[in-house]
Amino acid sequence: MSRPVAILRPEPGNSLTVQRAERSGIDNILSVPLFKVRPVDWEAPDPDRFDAMLMTSANAARHGGDALKTLRDLPVHCVGEATAAAARAAGMMIGDVGDGGIDELLGMLPADLRLLHLGGRHRRTPEAATQTIVPLTIYSSVAREEPRGFEDIAGSIACIHSPRAARRLAELVDRDGMDRSGIAVVAISDDAAEPLGEGWEHVAVATAPRDAELLACAKRLCEKVA
Repeated sequence: MSRPVAILRPEPGNSLTVQRAERSGIDNILSVPLFKVRPVDWEAPDPDRFDAMLMTSANAARHGGDALKTLRDLPVHCVGEATAAAARAAGMMIGDVGDGGIDELLGMLPADLRLLHLGGRHRRTPEAATQTIVPLTIYSSVAREEPRGFEDIAGSIACIHSPRAARRLAELVDRDGMDRSGIAVVAISDDAAEPLGEGWEHVAVATAPRDAELLACAKRLCEKVA
């Protein structure tokens, strides 16, 4: 059996990544969600105030609830095809879909758009947006105090999907007295890797901020450091 690969993102994304990992040929997979996603109460603003919506996570579509119906006449610009698929399933009109991060997507859009950004309580602010962006929290990602199976992280290759997950992984490893040098980490982007700090066995970054590239990197690292 190969070295375990740990998937740390919350559900339902965790299960989707586990399935992709299985299809990619990774045969030793740990499912250890560090967070749980919960909807929050929100009210849809007047859609006439905006030209379009912005979604950077599929959770916005999955947890938006009935209030999304008020906004269905607005196109949704999405980061990633998974986000776009969730938005389609929620009955939204899809505009542009970027395959990188939020800054790349905004670079594809007209500079004068008025965008409603539906997202989580914790989100990254775009670096140099020219558009007018109004953030609205419609879900929250809550850290699990005792993630089930976390003790099995020792000796694994941990897959990180966000800066917040990197910080939480580091916190829990240090809290539980684990040896960082026995854990390798694969991050979906440089931004996601940055909060990890020092002392890990190895830190690798996916060639593009997508699940497929993340898992391909994990598989290569698994063979390299097994």
